[in-house]
Amino acid sequence: MDEKKKVSLGKFISLILRHKPEIIGIELDKNGWANVDELLNGINKTRAITFDELEEIVNRNNKNRYSFNEEKTKIRANQGHSINVDVELNELVPPNILYHGTSKRFLKSIMHDKKILSKSRLYVHLSETFETAEDVGKRHGEPFVFIINTARMSNDGFKFYKSVKGELNFQ
Repeated sequence: MDEKKKVSLGKFISLILRHKPEIIGIELDKNGWANVDELLNGINKTRAITFDELEEIVNRNNKNRYSFNEEKTKIRANQGHSINVDVELNELVPPNILYHGTSKRFLKSIMHDKKILSKSRLYVHLSETFETAEDVGKRHGEPFVFIINTARMSNDGFKFYKSVKGELNFQ
């Protein structure tokens, strides 16, 4: 499969599995899993994809966005959902400091709210290094990185989780 098609299908699958499964007429279970056959049939109504292409997208995605179950009959996005699903993240005690990357254009809103909100997502993503957080911020414009005192947040009752991708989040 050519790179352009892979990227396009990957984005479409991400939209379906993280935000809008209804656009292809499927439902996710409570843990965010979709039936692979239903996903393929739904996608094939508007664009062509085979199981082998889906498997390539899952296995070669450099951000580890998706997972199959052991039988490869179900698939889900690993994180970043705006729909209410439980992707069974592992709770953990965070390191004392983590970083949150955003764009400078969002600073006014964050400072007004006096906190970082998940907005339309279920969790707030945090990074273990300043550089990773800066890269996240660059995706949305000129980056800004917050240094987060996660030890204090944990003491204040915030829950922290590690995704399948190994990324840290709080709710």
